[in-house]
This record gives sequence, structure tokens and C-alpha cells, in this order.
Amino acid sequence: MSHEELLSDITGKVWKIEKAVGSQVAEGETVIVVESMKMEIPVAATVAGEIVEIKVKEGEEVSEMQVVAIINS
Repeated sequence: MSHEELLSDITGKVWKIEKAVGSQVAEGETVIVVESMKMEIPVAATVAGEIVEIKVKEGEEVSEMQVVAIINS
């Protein structure tokens, strides 16, 4: 098993966290939604696996390429 870092594609504010620690995700499934310029942009899992850590909170500002979650694949 390996730990994969899930990165935000854009700078913005965490609007919604769709998955909790311990949740299983499929590749391409939305984990977090970031709001930027009044648009909601999903941050999708790059691999299938289990969410082992969420590194952000709703309402928190995130930067482009910031690690927002860790997936155990």
C-alpha cells in the first residue's frame, strides 16, 4: 500500500468536504470542493483507496498544489 497526496488544482476556499477519514473512494470521485471566483471546483481522487487524512477544514483557504488529503491506495 502507498500513500498518495491529493493536491488542490487551484487557490481558493474549501467549500465542502465530501469524504471523511476512513471513507473508500474511487479514482475520479470528488473528495473536496474548492470555491474560487464564485465557482465550485471539485478535487477528485487520483487513485482508488481509503482516505487516511484530511488536511484542511471547510472555510479554510488553500493554495494551488497544496496537499488537501492523503489516500492509502
